[in-house]
Amino acid sequence: MWVVLLVAAAPLASKLTDAQNNEVSSWLPADAESTKVINEQKDFRPDTTVPAVVVYERSSGLTQADQDAIVADRTEFGKAKGVTGKIEDTSFDKDRKAAQILVPIGIKDGGWNDLGDAVDQLKKALKDNPTGLKSYVTGPAGLGADQAESFEGIDGTLLYATLGVVVLILLFTYRSPVLWLLPVISAVVALFSAQAVVYLFTKAGLVVNGQSAAILTVLIFGAGTDYALLLIARYREELHRYEDRHEAMAAAMFRAGPAIVASAATVGVGMLCLMAAEMQSTKGLGPVCALGVLVGLIAMTTLLPALLVIVGRWVFWPVRPKFEPDAITHDEKGVWARVGRKISGGPRVVWIITAVILGVMTIGLTNLNGDGIANKDSFTNKPQSIHGQEVSERYFPAGSGDPIVVIGKESAAAALIQAIQGTPGIAPGQVHQTGAVGGRVQIEATMIASPDSKAANGTVERVRDSVHGVPDAAAKVGGGTATRMDVTSASEHDDKVIIPLILLVVLIVLGLLLRAVVAPLVLIATVVLSFAAALGISVFTFEHLLGFKGTDVGFPLFVFVFLVALGIDYNVFLMSRVHEESKRHGTRRGMQIGLAATGGVITSAGLVLASTFAVLGTLPIVAFAEMGFTVALGVLLDTFIVRSVLVTALTLDIGRKIWWPSKLAEHPDEDDPEPGGGDTREGVLVG
Repeated sequence: MWVVLLVAAAPLASKLTDAQNNEVSSWLPADAESTKVINEQKDFRPDTTVPAVVVYERSSGLTQADQDAIVADRTEFGKAKGVTGKIEDTSFDKDRKAAQILVPIGIKDGGWNDLGDAVDQLKKALKDNPTGLKSYVTGPAGLGADQAESFEGIDGTLLYATLGVVVLILLFTYRSPVLWLLPVISAVVALFSAQAVVYLFTKAGLVVNGQSAAILTVLIFGAGTDYALLLIARYREELHRYEDRHEAMAAAMFRAGPAIVASAATVGVGMLCLMAAEMQSTKGLGPVCALGVLVGLIAMTTLLPALLVIVGRWVFWPVRPKFEPDAITHDEKGVWARVGRKISGGPRVVWIITAVILGVMTIGLTNLNGDGIANKDSFTNKPQSIHGQEVSERYFPAGSGDPIVVIGKESAAAALIQAIQGTPGIAPGQVHQTGAVGGRVQIEATMIASPDSKAANGTVERVRDSVHGVPDAAAKVGGGTATRMDVTSASEHDDKVIIPLILLVVLIVLGLLLRAVVAPLVLIATVVLSFAAALGISVFTFEHLLGFKGTDVGFPLFVFVFLVALGIDYNVFLMSRVHEESKRHGTRRGMQIGLAATGGVITSAGLVLASTFAVLGTLPIVAFAEMGFTVALGVLLDTFIVRSVLVTALTLDIGRKIWWPSKLAEHPDEDDPEPGGGDTREGVLVG
């Protein structure tokens, strides 16, 4: 079945890149004023226009040869593919040390990806300029082209880098030259199948962009490999109990299946919660990732078991599991078994100290800047567009390359221009009508402040107040600064709505899996603490060690989604096994057995997931580097500290009441005292 599906899916998967919608409006909040301006701008010209700012500088003053070259360049720019509309006259600074030309570039279905070729042609025209004349292509088009270049080949880069990381960790985990192939093959098949399914859904209206396509690759390899590790670990365990490998797989699926399904359901439903977002890019990410997790779940619970059963026990070579029905399958002398015994000596002290340490780590949250990242700080390197922006702001009004755009009724054009020009923060004489169609007029205004500064935000707010007050103008204010403001506002709304919604969904799934109330509440609290600690450490690292200036506006939400939805997996894997063992041995002994049995596989799964997200840090975009670093750190915290120490200590301290109100809460522990007697538990006398 899977061979047939793969043959059908591969051609469809290859079409997903072409089906991406990277138009500007597809990323923004649909109902925001700036988005409506972008949509209305299409009436003034068939394509969206993004200005490129070509900046020239000679610190000793522009020579006549320089000025002649600039005139010639302006003519060449008009011939460049993608350049649309009128190229404005060349502007010179008062000392004639610098000049700049605004070149309008049209983008259509390819969105920001269309900018690269046009900007490359502008740069090509600058190559023959006189020696010593510095020139740069900046502005929104220059920045967009550099960002598009950063994402160029991202699908292949992420796929091969993620694949390499997964292979290395699986080799280390299984110490088998063959076994790692099966989960990798299953993950690759799952990825192609998921991409094909997502492509088919784009035909039904699902919006996919470069961001969601990239995260889909990381998510399937990370989560899919986690499910594979859990299943293979349980299968190897059951091979000791069953001589027939088919029976062993059936038992492994019966025991591990509910935890895998619950984990996938948590991630999938958590991702669907993103559909409540105002940000279009966030809203589209939800169903894309949910579909990916669903396909990954199906592949890892059908294709992988089939492959494992077909190849037989030899695939575990050189350590083949032998049929030993009376053997203890979990390692009583292993690291995690020893950790469990150590914690059992004083669980309350352990969880209090651990919680306090994690609490201290959250202090970095006080420096979390949710205002977004300025253009000049958005790259981990310094491309030409950033150099050009610095030169432009040194000689010209900082907002000259990214004007405020106002669209209103043509009958009120004069009143609108007067209102805008009288607004503090607008450069004198820099308000112009740039188009009129269908009774509507478009006006552009240059700000004094840099477009991504707080001062510019204040100017946009004042302009909105001014034009909204013009009678019968029906004016809307957009432009780059207005867009960033609306994105920030929408992101704040999404944080307040989606984070509680995901917590509720995860709580319900855990409650259904564990048939309890106390345990899910405890697990949710530990994951939230882990998230806050990872965020706190990351913010401190970004500010003081890596020198990043702020975080992306969507950073807290994305990190929360991936850490809570994916991080809860390890608690599901652990506590589902503890729940199973508690029925036989009681809660405290069940906790120790569960930790010993799942410790190795969860550690490996955590390393895989952390490494796959860390691959995002290879992109030269600060927002992706921050997200990759924080998710990887959070997963490691959850794997090695929260799950192995904090959850274990809390469970041992609370005891069987953690399963309240199920009947298991009344199930006696093996080491409970006899009526009227005492109890020595792991060396601790309990009266």
